[in-house]
Amino acid sequence: MNSDGTQDARGTHADPVPRPAGPPDVPTTPPRPGHAPGVPPVPGRAPRPSSTAEWLDADRPAARPGIWRYGYQLPKPAPERLAPVTVAGMLVPLALAALVWSLWQRGITSYQMAPLRLFTPEEWWWGGTVASPRVFEGREVPAPGAEALVVYEGVSFAVLAVAVAVLGSWRAIVRHYVVRRPQPARALVAAVLALVALSFVFPEAFPVVGWSPVPVVDPLLSLTVLITDSYDLMASSFYTNTLYTVVTLLVVWPFARLGGWLPYAKELLAARGGSAAAGTAVPERPRSQWPGLRDAGQHEAADLLTAEVAGGRMNDVDCTRVEHAFAVARRGGAPADFRDTVLREAGAAWTHPSGARDLPRRRARHDLLAGQVRIGGWAAAERAPGAYHGAGAALGPDVLGTSLLAVGPSGSGKTRTLVEPVTESLALQALTGRCAVVAVSAAGSPLGADDAFDVIVRIGDPSSVHDLDPYAESDDPDEAAAILAEALAGDLDTAGARGAATTLAQLLGPFRAVHGRFPTLPELRELLEGEEGALTALREALSARGDDVMRRELDARARQTGTPGDPGRTLADRLALLNRPVFADFFGGGGPGRPFSLRAVAHHPLRVRIDLPERGHEEAGRLITRLVLAQFLAVVRESRRAHFACLVLDDATGTVTAESVRRIQRLRSQNAGVLLALRTVADVPEALHGPLYGAVGCRMAFSGVTTWDGNRFAQTWGTEWVETTEVAKHTVFADQPMTRALHALRKLVTGRAVTTDAVTVRQVERERWSASELAHSVPAGHAVLSLTDVKGEHAPPLLVDLRE
Repeated sequence: MNSDGTQDARGTHADPVPRPAGPPDVPTTPPRPGHAPGVPPVPGRAPRPSSTAEWLDADRPAARPGIWRYGYQLPKPAPERLAPVTVAGMLVPLALAALVWSLWQRGITSYQMAPLRLFTPEEWWWGGTVASPRVFEGREVPAPGAEALVVYEGVSFAVLAVAVAVLGSWRAIVRHYVVRRPQPARALVAAVLALVALSFVFPEAFPVVGWSPVPVVDPLLSLTVLITDSYDLMASSFYTNTLYTVVTLLVVWPFARLGGWLPYAKELLAARGGSAAAGTAVPERPRSQWPGLRDAGQHEAADLLTAEVAGGRMNDVDCTRVEHAFAVARRGGAPADFRDTVLREAGAAWTHPSGARDLPRRRARHDLLAGQVRIGGWAAAERAPGAYHGAGAALGPDVLGTSLLAVGPSGSGKTRTLVEPVTESLALQALTGRCAVVAVSAAGSPLGADDAFDVIVRIGDPSSVHDLDPYAESDDPDEAAAILAEALAGDLDTAGARGAATTLAQLLGPFRAVHGRFPTLPELRELLEGEEGALTALREALSARGDDVMRRELDARARQTGTPGDPGRTLADRLALLNRPVFADFFGGGGPGRPFSLRAVAHHPLRVRIDLPERGHEEAGRLITRLVLAQFLAVVRESRRAHFACLVLDDATGTVTAESVRRIQRLRSQNAGVLLALRTVADVPEALHGPLYGAVGCRMAFSGVTTWDGNRFAQTWGTEWVETTEVAKHTVFADQPMTRALHALRKLVTGRAVTTDAVTVRQVERERWSASELAHSVPAGHAVLSLTDVKGEHAPPLLVDLRE
């Protein structure tokens, strides 16, 4: 990136990277009043942000991997409230009980109960009832049987209270206030117990109790008098009050520890202080005001960009691109260059070398400020954590950096719901300078529009503007041989692939020493087949140059030609698939297309699409896909890039090899990743199933996978501990004749035997997703997705609705 805000898109060598002439011709919005001079207006296809910039100021808190963050708020727990029916279930029986008790008491009072013993005429003259005798001043009124009546009334009231509790909703109320809120209930119970204990120590403070005091205070006072031998101290109210306070604290302290009063008080004070602080905190400036620039002292640039956003002359691509440039400038220590570029070009600063500031059309929902694309919504299933209930499912570079493996049959929606949205998101992020993408589309199904990419390589199409360099623009024969051997013989056994790399290096080195370049595919095929004329001419040229080292390499290759186990014949047969007439002008064959190397992706945020040949060249398409994967894995590890690099393979059949699996596992530390889409895991050699699932951090099983494929996912996702409740009904066998008679009568009336429930709660280890569930329980349009980001945070395998 230069100080004037432009980016150099040249390759690593003399040949420049192909660059489109400019953005496609699309209608643009006319300049608005106050538009900065020299700043191109936002293309008409760009989204029209509102003047208040809600899309920029939306809250995007840090969330767990895979959660859609555009305006996303972490779910807040709903306030625990009792339903009106539950409250009514408590109050109505209570009111009825009070009414019944009042009427019953009135009936006892008005009814002239018979005396329990014979009264004297004098006592009878006094009149009254046993429950409510008449009382005259100065005379003692006997109440025979009153003690029995009090006991009777107490038992009656207890029975009525139990009936109210059973008929009402008191069980739900107790569960609400005790089970769901254990801390306040625990503190309250401890307080009640403390009061009971204090009533034993200080009964005079509780006149209702009326029992004798526990000898605690008086012995302490007496002991103090004996020690000090002074009655003045006994008469001191300060001393006695202090002693009472100490005794009270000693009695209450165990209950305070039991009820957790101190932590509960700290929690309440912290919550109150936090709410007060939140109410008095100074609100932060919105993102549309560019607070980062203002904090860094770039007020002029912030004012200009704020006006651009408010005027609708900047979209999300522009804002993300400027923020990325500001971050690069702060790391590089060049804030002055950043300020000058913004003041000169405003919202068009650091525009992509293609000149595009948006894609021609968007089919998915994107949040470039968070680097995410939405692919669906997390299903609110039982296994999903609370944060994922009702949230959107999204992917970004943070999870794609660990690579993603998607498996699903044809028609399950892999391309439409996953590959295309991810490719579109990466293409948008490439316009911001934060990403480079290489998309390899299957035959006849290109990923995205042509004007959404900077470089399009159409293998086998004579109208293709670009060609693919089979040697990845390398000048090292060993590296070029390793890349080409991985493409031609990577799916063979390890020894065969290693021998293929040695064979190619023995030919590429001498040829480059003589001609200054690597051979074309027809020339390389002749050398591999051991054509005497080609080998003799190359040997003579090396002898004339006096290059004995390369001549010995060529002689060693000549001695192996035609021997049993010679990998040259296998390489020549594989190379014949790419040496067809339809590919004559490709792979450095001298056609009109300009050669393109994937090495440019490691240095520039390019958007590249490689279209595989059409029908009839399936095996050649697999070789080309392996060649692209081998080149990508080789070039991304060369330099420390500031941008993310991603390879998207719409069909990875026959692409995964032992070497590619080892290199894919290292991509997360190289700021790169791959997306592999497979119809079935059987398209990968069986020996590589386990290593492949272990190499990628994200795994996705679409609806319709077989049980064999689901078994691999189930083994990878492992098991979890769950709590299960088992209820077993056991028949009750009575021993007593009367009980057996009652049970028989009950069975005759209800038709069922008398049983009792045996409840067993235990912890069991269960598969997160079994192979049968993945094959038969995933609905159409859904998938099971597990994610892991580059920081190590992960989301368990959860069900995703791809239609949302």
